[in-house]
Amino acid sequence: MELAWGGRYLMCAPDHYEVSYSINPWMDVTVRVDPERAREQWDGLVRTLTGAGAKVDLLPSEPGLPDLVFTANAGIVDGATFVPARMRHPERRAERDCAQAWFSGRGARIADLGEAVVQEGSGDALPMAGVLVAGYRARSSAAAYVDLARIVSAPILPVELPDPRYYHIDLTLCPLDERRAIVFPDAWDDDGRARLRDLVAEPLVLAPEEAAEFCANSVVVGRTVVMPACPPRVGRQLEAWGFDVVVVDVGEFRKAGGAVRCLTLALDVTLSAPGTVRETALLAG
Repeated sequence: MELAWGGRYLMCAPDHYEVSYSINPWMDVTVRVDPERAREQWDGLVRTLTGAGAKVDLLPSEPGLPDLVFTANAGIVDGATFVPARMRHPERRAERDCAQAWFSGRGARIADLGEAVVQEGSGDALPMAGVLVAGYRARSSAAAYVDLARIVSAPILPVELPDPRYYHIDLTLCPLDERRAIVFPDAWDDDGRARLRDLVAEPLVLAPEEAAEFCANSVVVGRTVVMPACPPRVGRQLEAWGFDVVVVDVGEFRKAGGAVRCLTLALDVTLSAPGTVRETALLAG
Protein backbone atom coordinates (compact mmCIF):
# COMPACT_ATOMS: atom_id res chain seq x y z
CA MET A 1 0.00 0.00 0.00
CA GLU A 2 1.33 3.43 -0.96
CA LEU A 3 1.92 6.16 1.61
CA ALA A 4 -1.22 8.06 2.47
CA TRP A 5 0.78 11.30 2.38
CA GLY A 6 3.46 12.91 0.22
CA GLY A 7 1.33 14.51 -2.48
CA ARG A 8 1.63 18.08 -1.27
CA TYR A 9 4.61 20.02 0.07
CA LEU A 10 5.50 23.41 1.51
CA MET A 11 8.75 24.84 0.17
CA CYS A 12 10.63 28.13 0.50
CA ALA A 13 12.74 29.65 -2.26
CA PRO A 14 16.46 30.04 -1.45
CA ASP A 15 16.45 33.82 -1.96
CA HIS A 16 18.39 34.36 1.28
CA TYR A 17 20.03 30.96 1.65
CA GLU A 18 23.69 30.84 2.67
CA VAL A 19 25.92 29.10 5.21
CA SER A 20 26.53 31.98 7.62
CA TYR A 21 26.79 29.93 10.83
CA SER A 22 27.52 26.34 11.83
CA ILE A 23 25.01 24.32 13.85
CA ASN A 24 25.72 20.80 12.55
CA PRO A 25 28.87 18.91 11.48
CA TRP A 26 28.14 19.37 7.77
CA MET A 27 28.12 23.19 7.91
CA ASP A 28 31.36 25.08 7.22
CA VAL A 29 31.16 28.88 7.06
CA THR A 30 34.30 28.96 4.90
CA VAL A 31 32.47 27.09 2.10
CA ARG A 32 30.65 29.52 -0.15
CA VAL A 33 27.18 28.80 -1.48
CA ASP A 34 26.64 29.58 -5.17
CA PRO A 35 23.25 31.39 -5.07
CA GLU A 36 22.49 30.96 -8.77
CA ARG A 37 23.23 27.25 -8.65
CA ALA A 38 21.21 26.88 -5.45
CA ARG A 39 18.22 28.47 -7.16
CA GLU A 40 18.62 26.25 -10.21
CA GLN A 41 18.74 23.15 -7.99
CA TRP A 42 15.72 24.26 -5.95
CA ASP A 43 13.75 24.98 -9.13
CA GLY A 44 14.73 21.55 -10.40
CA LEU A 45 13.39 19.94 -7.25
CA VAL A 46 10.09 21.80 -7.58
CA ARG A 47 9.77 20.68 -11.22
CA THR A 48 10.54 17.09 -10.27
CA LEU A 49 7.98 17.00 -7.47
CA THR A 50 5.23 18.56 -9.56
CA GLY A 51 6.15 16.34 -12.50
CA ALA A 52 5.65 13.32 -10.24
CA GLY A 53 2.18 14.59 -9.38
CA ALA A 54 2.75 16.56 -6.17
CA LYS A 55 1.45 20.04 -5.41
CA VAL A 56 3.90 22.62 -4.05
CA ASP A 57 2.90 25.57 -1.85
CA LEU A 58 5.36 28.38 -1.13
CA LEU A 59 6.43 29.91 2.16
CA PRO A 60 7.81 33.44 1.58
CA SER A 61 11.55 33.75 2.17
CA GLU A 62 12.82 36.29 4.70
CA PRO A 63 16.14 38.18 4.93
CA GLY A 64 18.33 37.02 7.78
CA LEU A 65 16.81 33.53 7.87
CA PRO A 66 19.05 31.48 5.57
CA ASP A 67 17.75 28.12 6.82
CA LEU A 68 14.07 28.96 6.31
CA VAL A 69 14.53 27.13 3.01
CA PHE A 70 14.60 23.88 5.02
CA THR A 71 10.85 23.82 5.57
CA ALA A 72 10.81 20.28 7.00
CA ASN A 73 11.89 21.88 10.27
CA ALA A 74 9.01 24.38 10.37
CA GLY A 75 6.77 22.11 12.42
CA ILE A 76 4.52 19.06 12.41
CA VAL A 77 1.32 18.85 10.36
CA ASP A 78 -1.64 16.82 11.60
CA GLY A 79 -4.56 17.42 9.27
CA ALA A 80 -5.74 20.97 9.96
CA THR A 81 -3.51 21.28 13.04
CA PHE A 82 0.00 22.73 12.92
CA VAL A 83 2.53 22.28 15.73
CA PRO A 84 5.26 24.92 15.26
CA ALA A 85 8.84 23.86 15.87
CA ARG A 86 10.83 25.06 18.84
CA MET A 87 14.34 25.37 17.46
CA ARG A 88 17.35 24.54 19.60
CA HIS A 89 19.66 27.17 18.11
CA PRO A 90 18.95 30.91 18.38
CA GLU A 91 19.90 31.44 14.73
CA ARG A 92 16.76 29.59 13.61
CA ARG A 93 14.16 30.59 16.21
CA ALA A 94 12.67 33.47 14.20
CA GLU A 95 11.62 30.94 11.55
CA ARG A 96 8.79 29.91 13.86
CA ASP A 97 6.90 33.18 13.35
CA CYS A 98 7.09 32.86 9.55
CA ALA A 99 5.70 29.33 9.54
CA GLN A 100 3.03 30.05 12.12
CA ALA A 101 1.80 33.08 10.16
CA TRP A 102 1.57 31.00 6.97
CA PHE A 103 -0.46 28.24 8.60
CA SER A 104 -2.66 30.63 10.59
CA GLY A 105 -3.45 32.50 7.39
CA ARG A 106 -4.83 29.28 5.92
CA GLY A 107 -7.08 28.44 8.83
CA ALA A 108 -4.87 25.94 10.63
CA ARG A 109 -5.30 25.31 14.32
CA ILE A 110 -2.01 26.18 16.03
CA ALA A 111 -1.03 23.83 18.87
CA ASP A 112 2.05 24.83 20.83
CA LEU A 113 4.62 22.64 22.54
CA GLY A 114 5.83 23.83 25.94
CA GLU A 115 8.48 26.54 26.03
CA ALA A 116 10.89 24.31 27.97
CA VAL A 117 11.29 21.74 25.17
CA VAL A 118 12.98 21.78 21.77
CA GLN A 119 11.61 19.98 18.72
CA GLU A 120 12.59 20.64 15.12
CA GLY A 121 9.44 19.79 13.21
CA SER A 122 9.07 17.02 10.69
CA GLY A 123 12.82 16.82 10.33
CA ASP A 124 12.63 14.87 13.57
CA ALA A 125 9.17 13.32 13.20
CA LEU A 126 8.13 11.04 10.32
CA PRO A 127 4.98 8.88 10.05
CA MET A 128 5.62 5.21 9.37
CA ALA A 129 3.07 2.39 9.52
CA GLY A 130 0.68 4.33 11.75
CA VAL A 131 3.43 5.46 14.15
CA LEU A 132 5.23 8.80 14.39
CA VAL A 133 8.96 8.03 14.51
CA ALA A 134 10.51 10.85 16.54
CA GLY A 135 14.21 11.62 16.76
CA TYR A 136 15.81 13.25 19.77
CA ARG A 137 19.12 14.27 21.30
CA ALA A 138 21.02 16.55 18.91
CA ARG A 139 18.19 18.90 17.93
CA SER A 140 15.02 17.74 19.67
CA SER A 141 14.43 16.79 23.29
CA ALA A 142 12.77 13.59 24.44
CA ALA A 143 10.48 15.68 26.64
CA ALA A 144 9.02 17.32 23.53
CA TYR A 145 7.25 14.10 22.65
CA VAL A 146 5.49 13.98 26.01
CA ASP A 147 4.01 17.35 25.03
CA LEU A 148 3.30 16.20 21.48
CA ALA A 149 1.41 13.16 22.75
CA ARG A 150 -1.14 15.55 24.26
CA ILE A 151 -1.74 17.08 20.80
CA VAL A 152 -1.77 14.09 18.43
CA SER A 153 -3.35 10.72 19.05
CA ALA A 154 -0.96 8.69 16.90
CA PRO A 155 1.53 6.51 18.80
CA ILE A 156 4.95 8.16 19.10
CA LEU A 157 8.13 6.10 18.89
CA PRO A 158 11.12 8.11 20.21
CA VAL A 159 14.51 7.18 18.74
CA GLU A 160 17.76 8.53 20.15
CA LEU A 161 20.27 9.85 17.59
CA PRO A 162 23.73 9.67 19.19
CA ASP A 163 25.74 10.46 16.03
CA PRO A 164 25.89 14.28 15.59
CA ARG A 165 26.25 13.89 11.81
CA TYR A 166 22.74 12.43 11.68
CA TYR A 167 21.16 15.10 13.81
CA HIS A 168 17.59 14.64 12.53
CA ILE A 169 15.61 11.44 11.98
CA ASP A 170 15.00 12.39 8.33
CA LEU A 171 18.69 11.80 7.58
CA THR A 172 18.27 8.18 8.67
CA LEU A 173 14.73 7.17 7.70
CA CYS A 174 12.65 7.54 4.54
CA PRO A 175 9.25 5.79 4.62
CA LEU A 176 8.48 4.34 1.19
CA ASP A 177 5.10 2.75 1.85
CA GLU A 178 3.41 1.06 4.79
CA ARG A 179 5.93 -1.81 4.85
CA ARG A 180 9.15 -0.48 3.37
CA ALA A 181 11.62 2.25 4.25
CA ILE A 182 15.16 3.38 3.53
CA VAL A 183 16.96 3.20 6.87
CA PHE A 184 20.36 3.83 8.41
CA PRO A 185 20.20 2.00 11.77
CA ASP A 186 23.85 2.75 12.58
CA ALA A 187 22.69 6.26 13.49
CA TRP A 188 20.15 5.03 16.09
CA ASP A 189 20.66 3.84 19.65
CA ASP A 190 20.20 0.15 20.48
CA ASP A 191 16.62 0.58 21.68
CA GLY A 192 15.73 2.54 18.56
CA ARG A 193 17.18 -0.15 16.33
CA ALA A 194 15.10 -2.79 18.09
CA ARG A 195 11.90 -0.76 17.89
CA LEU A 196 12.30 0.14 14.23
CA ARG A 197 13.24 -3.42 13.35
CA ASP A 198 9.76 -4.40 14.54
CA LEU A 199 8.09 -1.43 12.79
CA VAL A 200 9.66 -1.61 9.32
CA ALA A 201 8.77 -4.95 7.75
CA GLU A 202 11.09 -4.56 4.72
CA PRO A 203 14.00 -2.19 5.32
CA LEU A 204 16.50 -1.05 2.73
CA VAL A 205 19.51 -0.75 5.00
CA LEU A 206 22.09 1.83 3.94
CA ALA A 207 25.83 1.32 4.23
CA PRO A 208 27.70 4.19 5.95
CA GLU A 209 28.94 5.60 2.65
CA GLU A 210 25.39 5.55 1.24
CA ALA A 211 23.98 7.30 4.28
CA ALA A 212 26.66 9.98 3.97
CA GLU A 213 25.28 10.71 0.49
CA PHE A 214 21.98 11.62 2.23
CA CYS A 215 20.15 8.77 0.50
CA ALA A 216 17.62 8.61 3.33
CA ASN A 217 16.83 12.31 2.97
CA SER A 218 14.47 11.60 0.10
CA VAL A 219 10.75 12.03 -0.51
CA VAL A 220 8.16 9.76 -2.05
CA VAL A 221 5.31 10.84 -4.34
CA GLY A 222 3.20 7.77 -5.01
CA ARG A 223 5.67 5.30 -6.50
CA THR A 224 8.33 7.91 -7.34
CA VAL A 225 11.29 8.30 -4.99
CA VAL A 226 12.99 11.69 -5.35
CA MET A 227 16.56 11.38 -4.08
CA PRO A 228 19.69 13.56 -3.77
CA ALA A 229 21.81 10.54 -4.73
CA CYS A 230 21.15 6.91 -5.55
CA PRO A 231 23.98 4.36 -5.49
CA PRO A 232 23.44 1.44 -7.87
CA ARG A 233 22.66 -1.07 -5.12
CA VAL A 234 19.98 1.20 -3.64
CA GLY A 235 18.49 1.90 -7.05
CA ARG A 236 18.26 -1.78 -7.93
CA GLN A 237 16.36 -2.57 -4.74
CA LEU A 238 13.95 0.33 -5.16
CA GLU A 239 13.23 -0.68 -8.74
CA ALA A 240 12.72 -4.30 -7.65
CA TRP A 241 10.08 -3.01 -5.25
CA GLY A 242 8.33 -1.19 -8.08
CA PHE A 243 9.51 2.37 -7.43
CA ASP A 244 10.70 4.87 -10.00
CA VAL A 245 13.84 6.73 -8.89
CA VAL A 246 14.56 10.33 -9.84
CA VAL A 247 17.85 11.87 -8.67
CA VAL A 248 17.89 15.64 -8.17
CA ASP A 249 21.15 17.48 -7.54
CA VAL A 250 20.83 19.54 -4.34
CA GLY A 251 24.55 19.80 -3.67
CA GLU A 252 24.40 23.46 -2.68
CA PHE A 253 22.00 22.59 0.13
CA ARG A 254 24.11 19.70 1.34
CA LYS A 255 26.65 22.36 2.32
CA ALA A 256 24.22 23.18 5.14
CA GLY A 257 23.55 19.54 5.98
CA GLY A 258 20.26 19.22 4.11
CA ALA A 259 18.86 17.57 1.00
CA VAL A 260 15.51 16.72 -0.57
CA ARG A 261 13.47 15.91 2.55
CA CYS A 262 14.89 18.88 4.43
CA LEU A 263 13.68 21.21 1.66
CA THR A 264 10.07 19.99 1.88
CA LEU A 265 7.33 19.83 4.49
CA ALA A 266 4.51 17.40 3.71
CA LEU A 267 1.18 19.18 4.13
CA ASP A 268 -1.11 16.19 3.64
CA VAL A 269 -0.17 14.30 6.81
CA THR A 270 -2.90 13.20 9.23
CA LEU A 271 -1.65 11.68 12.48
CA SER A 272 -4.79 11.70 14.59
CA ALA A 273 -7.09 8.75 14.88
CA PRO A 274 -10.14 8.71 12.57
CA GLY A 275 -13.11 10.64 13.91
CA THR A 276 -11.15 13.32 15.76
CA VAL A 277 -11.52 17.02 15.00
CA ARG A 278 -7.98 17.11 13.61
CA GLU A 279 -8.73 14.62 10.86
CA THR A 280 -9.79 17.37 8.40
CA ALA A 281 -7.07 18.09 5.86
CA LEU A 282 -5.36 21.47 5.85
CA LEU A 283 -6.77 23.73 3.18
CA ALA A 284 -4.53 26.24 1.43
CA GLY A 285 -5.32 29.16 -0.78
